[in-house]
Amino acid sequence: MGLNELYARWLDVATKAGFAISLCAFLVYAGGLLPAFVPLEELPRYWALPVHRFIEVTGAPQGWAWLGELAYGDGLNLAAIALLGLVTPACYARLVPALVAERDWPQAALAAGQLVVLLVAASGLAG
Repeated sequence: MGLNELYARWLDVATKAGFAISLCAFLVYAGGLLPAFVPLEELPRYWALPVHRFIEVTGAPQGWAWLGELAYGDGLNLAAIALLGLVTPACYARLVPALVAERDWPQAALAAGQLVVLLVAASGLAG
């Protein structure tokens, strides 16, 4: 199997899994199986607010503090969406060892560099 096929296979599986997880999390949220941090029926009055005002009015967590809200339906929904953001880094993490095994040093360095940039960006260290 070529590297393009390897990447494509990982991307396909991770995207499908992420979609299924997101759908389940949304059904848990919309179905009220878990309480919501911001009740679903109250959301329309907050839609037009700028982010800083939304956080101020609702007391929503900032930064990585949302991880503490996983017991809420909307927190679980947010976690599922964040999981989709890990699809590309997971694919690159799988691709780097394959590139190294093929001794394709320039492509391995580029993929590793992209992985580092994505992880630093996701961590919030750059902001």
